[in-house]
Amino acid sequence: MQDTVSLENYGIPRKVLRNLAPAKLYCEALSGEQGTIIAANGGLVAMSGEKTGRTPKDKRVVAESSTKEDIWWGDINIPLSEDSFQENRRIALGFLRESPDLYVVDGYAGWDPKYRLKVRVLCARPYHALFMWNMLIRPTEAELAEFGEPDYVILNAGQTEANPQVEGVTSKASVSVNFASKELVILGTQYAGEMKKGIFSIMNYLMPKNDVLSMHCSANEGPKGNVSIFFGLSGTGKTTLSADPNRKLIGDDEHCWSDDGVFNIEGGCYAKCINLSAEKEPEIYDAIRFGAILENVVYDERTHEIDYDDTTITQNTRTAYPIEHIPNAKIPCLGGHPEHIILLTCDAFGVLPPVSRLTPAQAMYHFISGYTAKVAGTEMGVVEPEATFSACFGAAFMVWHPTKYAELLADKMRKHGSKAWLVNTGWSGGGYGSGSRMDLAYTRAIIDAIHNGELENAPTQKDELFGFDVPTQCANVPTKILWPKNTWENAHNYDTEAKKLASLFADNFQTYASKASDALKNAGPH
Repeated sequence: MQDTVSLENYGIPRKVLRNLAPAKLYCEALSGEQGTIIAANGGLVAMSGEKTGRTPKDKRVVAESSTKEDIWWGDINIPLSEDSFQENRRIALGFLRESPDLYVVDGYAGWDPKYRLKVRVLCARPYHALFMWNMLIRPTEAELAEFGEPDYVILNAGQTEANPQVEGVTSKASVSVNFASKELVILGTQYAGEMKKGIFSIMNYLMPKNDVLSMHCSANEGPKGNVSIFFGLSGTGKTTLSADPNRKLIGDDEHCWSDDGVFNIEGGCYAKCINLSAEKEPEIYDAIRFGAILENVVYDERTHEIDYDDTTITQNTRTAYPIEHIPNAKIPCLGGHPEHIILLTCDAFGVLPPVSRLTPAQAMYHFISGYTAKVAGTEMGVVEPEATFSACFGAAFMVWHPTKYAELLADKMRKHGSKAWLVNTGWSGGGYGSGSRMDLAYTRAIIDAIHNGELENAPTQKDELFGFDVPTQCANVPTKILWPKNTWENAHNYDTEAKKLASLFADNFQTYASKASDALKNAGPH
């Protein structure tokens, strides 16, 4: 499948091999990169250097005339001048021209040919080339022969630093996208996830312009072709609950919803490795074999066995592999219109019910809110739940104002009759420290009851504070836990915590209220 490509338009006079096979990239990495080894399971272990995660504070969007009126400017989308972008681009190309090894990966973003982007990656590390070979949709030989010029180009010069003296650049790392020149420039960070999420941000800008909803979610499909999508921040169970042996996996992280249905943006999966085990997550564990990347993991020097519990390098250990490594993956990664939209939250306050039925307006509200909670510990062992809100369950990658995505979601729900549910995988019987985490078996039973239609017809009770309807019966789930107040020893304490959480929702929503309709404003806690 490999051939050469000319890069003369980038001032690179030599032709460069593109789409090297994984075996060849293994050889290149093993011969040229310190610390790179083949793990006992066949995966390629690589190190990203100082940066072991994304650097959102270094992300910039070029403020140019054709798009600047569309962008949701602020802490997420920080503007960069065209001149500063050109300087970043000059630094990146200077580094790539001088690199003895240069790699090109051509692939697609988006499984639906109607909407897919042709993406080209220029990089100097074989690890980065293999990563994007896994994460982009791999073209056939015929498609590669007809690939032509790409729609977007990633210039990954992460081994060389950005210049903080450049206006708008505030550190030695810089990740900047220019929608006019259709380029993404990476400097000062070798964390491979910046490329993946850079493409997602580009799709998050382009797709809504075509009335296509781009989503940070997983998706799966039942035996009858019924599709569900799962939104959720880290720790809520998005990957775990969408990996259902009785349903086909469409994708684990990034999707679009068009007039034709749902399609995966990616050709692979990028899963966390921390505490990974064959017992808890067998599909991911078994997917790590030849061709997979293992990023920043610790291994035994003698046996090359991976220690997934060791976080010496980082807690953000990762693996990237082609989606074909998942046995029940649906190829091509396309599905019909979602029958169910499941919003996952891990409520450490112990307030939210394990499942609630949402109206379209309530779905918009909770989608914009993107709520979960984490537990902050102290050295003395004192813990308090800490609310976390991330718009559209992926604020770091949103380009338009969040209401744009929420309105698209509500419109598609109404058009296709999709039902929305808020599922709490967090605490019951009290908050963190007094209650207990929701039993995974109960949550799975709730998801099953959503899929088989049981909860659609179940009796409900309205939560007067939050406004949603709460099912009061569900097979294989104790009735008591469905109404959370019943699980608390002190009802007054529950009411206090519920009002506290409701006020946090209200305070967070003020950020978006100026562009929200009255129906949307009234869909939150009262």
